[in-house]
Amino acid sequence: MKRYVIFAVLVPLLGGFLLLLATTVMSGYWSHPPSLSEAGKLFTVFLKTLQYSYLFGLLPALMLGAVDDIVFHVKRIGPLSRLVIVGLIAFAAAELLYGSRGQDSGTLQFVLYGLVGFVPGAVSSGVANTVANRQVTA
Repeated sequence: MKRYVIFAVLVPLLGGFLLLLATTVMSGYWSHPPSLSEAGKLFTVFLKTLQYSYLFGLLPALMLGAVDDIVFHVKRIGPLSRLVIVGLIAFAAAELLYGSRGQDSGTLQFVLYGLVGFVPGAVSSGVANTVANRQVTA
């Protein structure tokens, strides 16, 4: 159960921020080195849209948690391999969902929108592995 809570908390938070960052980069807003005020605007928009990140990202996060849980029960797959498997599935899912946005297409768009899924999936899988394997002493 901890695994699903970890995924439900971390994936929309990290994914929402990375999606905002990828969209900002793809729009050309940061074609020059960003200033501190521009970074402040980015975090302001992120905080204002955080509720929507959780609204639309909760179900995909729980689906990734289920994938991680299924792979966790395969005894021959280690923690690092599980992290990579979950990350690659999240990469593919995010690329299919967000990769066709806008008029631009190419390697940069493919990688940026794929990382929107890979990073939160891999981080959540790593955190879930750390928390799930912790021994509780009485």
